[in-house]
Amino acid sequence: MPLPGYVDYKRREYCKDMQCPVQSLLDRQEPGSGGHDMVRDICVHHCIHTTYEFHHWLIEKGYCIVRPEG
Repeated sequence: MPLPGYVDYKRREYCKDMQCPVQSLLDRQEPGSGGHDMVRDICVHHCIHTTYEFHHWLIEKGYCIVRPEG
């Protein structure tokens, strides 16, 4: 649930903005198909980008990472 005045990160927004070649392959697959699952497995287990790159992309795009206190 987004904070008032903010938007949530959309799934694979980073991948699409980075023009990830694996994301391009995934976009060409029918969701739920064997090909989609095979390409998705690459994303899940062998992403070509690092969390460092992702984190800095979030900062550059103005995203805030927040969590509730406690």
